[in-house]
Amino acid sequence: MAPPARPRQLSTWRDRFAALRHVPPFLALVFRAEPGLALLSAVLRLARALQPIAALFVAKLIVDEVVRLAALPPAPVFSLLDARYRLVLWLVLAEFALAVAMDLLGRLVTYAEALLADRLSILTSIRIMEHAATLDLARFEDSGFQDQLDRARRFASGRTTLLSNILGQAQSLVTVVGFAAGLVAYAPWLLGLLLVALVPGFLAEAHFNAEGYRLSFAQTAERRELDSVRITAASASTAREVQIFGLHPFLIERYRRLSDAFYRSNASLSARRAGWGTLWAGLGTAAYYLAYGVIVARTLQGAFSIGDLTFLSGAFLRLRSLVEGLLSSFSSTAGQALYLDDLFGLLEERASLPVPAHPRPVPRPLREGFRFENVGFRYAGSERWAVRGLDFRLPAGEVVALVGENGAGKTTLVKLLARLYDPSEGRILLDGTDLRDFDLGELRSRVGVIFQDFVRYDLTAGENVAVGRIEARGNADRIREAAGRSLADEVIERLPEQYEQPLGRLFAGGVELSGGEWQKIAIARAYMRDAEVLILDEPTAALDARAEFAVFERFRELSAGRTAVLISHRFSSVRRADRILVLAGGRIEAEGTHEALMAAGGRYAELFELQAAGYR
Repeated sequence: MAPPARPRQLSTWRDRFAALRHVPPFLALVFRAEPGLALLSAVLRLARALQPIAALFVAKLIVDEVVRLAALPPAPVFSLLDARYRLVLWLVLAEFALAVAMDLLGRLVTYAEALLADRLSILTSIRIMEHAATLDLARFEDSGFQDQLDRARRFASGRTTLLSNILGQAQSLVTVVGFAAGLVAYAPWLLGLLLVALVPGFLAEAHFNAEGYRLSFAQTAERRELDSVRITAASASTAREVQIFGLHPFLIERYRRLSDAFYRSNASLSARRAGWGTLWAGLGTAAYYLAYGVIVARTLQGAFSIGDLTFLSGAFLRLRSLVEGLLSSFSSTAGQALYLDDLFGLLEERASLPVPAHPRPVPRPLREGFRFENVGFRYAGSERWAVRGLDFRLPAGEVVALVGENGAGKTTLVKLLARLYDPSEGRILLDGTDLRDFDLGELRSRVGVIFQDFVRYDLTAGENVAVGRIEARGNADRIREAAGRSLADEVIERLPEQYEQPLGRLFAGGVELSGGEWQKIAIARAYMRDAEVLILDEPTAALDARAEFAVFERFRELSAGRTAVLISHRFSSVRRADRILVLAGGRIEAEGTHEALMAAGGRYAELFELQAAGYR
C-alpha cells in the first residue's frame, strides 16, 4: 500500500506551476462532458473578446468625426437625412449594436457555462466513484488517501469555476492581443510600462494562491474532523447518545476550537494578501496615470487626434485591467490546478492487488475448498502481525465457526478469504489454485459476506436486500426469497409500503428499524447473493435469543452444500458448526467440534463456561 500523502511545500515556482500539466486533460474532460456546449462557449467567448476592441475603435471614429463636423459651419436645421451626419449616425448605431451584442453574449456565455459546469461536475463525480470502485480496501483505510479523496470530491462539487477561469483567460488573451496591437501602432513603450507595473502584482498573487492551497492542503484532515463533529452533533443516528450523555457542550466547544483555528489561519493569509494587493494595485494605478499624462501631452503637441486620445487612454486603461485580471486569473488557475493535481492524482491511483494476465476460472462447484498455507498478514504502517502462521483447511460444504477474543484476527482472516487483502506471507488456495490466479471480480461474486458493521442504506427495503446482488434488483421474486430465508420478510411485510418502503431517517417518509431488524435485512443480502461461500461476521449480535436460534437454524439448513464461515461471540450459535477454529494472537490455537474442544479444556472451554455462567 502506498504511504500516506504528505503536505506539499510548494517552495519553488516550478512546484507551484507544475500542476498546470493537468490543464490539457482537464479541458479534454470538459469537452467529453458536453461537446456541443464546450464548442458553443468557445465561440461565444471569442465573439466577446473582439467586441471591446471594436467598440473602442468605433468610439474613436465617432469622436474624430464629431470633432471634424464641429469645425464646419452648423447646419440650419439638424436633419438625420443630412449627408454630413450620416456617418456619425451609422457609427452610433454600430456602437449601440455592439453594446446590445455584448450584453446578449454575456448572458449566453453564463447560460452555456452554467450547464457545462453542471455536466462537468456530474462527469467528474462519476469518474471519481467509478475509479474508487477499482481500488483496494487498503487505500480506503489510509488517512492520506482519504484526505486526497476529500479534496478531489470538493473539486468536483465546488471547483468548476476553473472552467470559467480558463475560458475567460482565453477571451481576455484575444482582447489583450487586439488592444496591444493598437498600442504598438501608436506608442510601443506603453506595453513596457504596463508590464513593469503589473508583473510584481502577478508574482505576489501567484504566491498567495499557492499559500492558500498549501493551507487548504494542510487543513484537509482537520476539515474532515470539523465535518464529523458537525454531523455528530446534529444527526438522527447520534441524537440519542448525544442527548443522553449531554455531549452538546463538548461537541460545540470542539467545533468552536477547530473553526477558530481555521479562521485565524485564513484571516492571517487574507490580511497579507490584501496588504500586498493594495500596494501592487497602487503601482498599476500610478502607471496608468503616468501613461495618461504622456498621451494628453502628445495630443496637445498635435501628435495624436482627440479620437486617438480617446482610443489610447481607453485601450491602456482596459489593457491594464485586462492584463492585471489575466495575470491574476492565470495565477488563480495555477492555484486551482493544484486541486486538479489531487483529482488526476486520484484517477492515476492503481489497485495494489495484482491482476493475473490470464486468470483461471473459479471452479463451480467447489470440490476441495480453501487451504491456508502459512498465511501471515499485517496492515500497512503496523509492526504487529494481525495474523500469522495460519495453516488449516476450510473444506467445501462445511460450516466452520471462528472463535476468539477481540483482536484475535477473525475479521482479518475473513478479509483475506474474500481477497480484500493479499497475505503478506504464505498463500491461500481454492481447490488447489492460489486466489491471486483468479479474476478478482469473479472470485468475489462467488462469496457472500456480511460484516458486523454492515451498511444501513437509505434505500427502500427491497433495495436494501437487493444490494447483495444489485444487478438482480429488478427480480422481485428473488428479493422476496432472500428475505424469507433470513426471516426479514416478517419485518418488511409489517412496513406501510413493504418492499417499497424507504428505510432510515435521512429522507422524508423513511422508517427506522431496530438493530435486530436491520440485521435480518443484512443477512438477506448474503442469501440474495446466492454464493457458494457464505461468510457471516457476528450475524446475530443484535437479535434476541429466539430470533438468533431461528436465524441460525435457517442458516444451517440453507447453507447445506455451501462452504460457510461464521464468526460469533455467542457459543449457542457456534456450537452447532461442523468445526470450530479458536484464534488467539493471530494464530490458530485449537480446532475441532464443540464436544472435542470442551473435552480438551483450554481457551474455548474457558470462554464457553464464562458465557454459560451468565445464564445460570
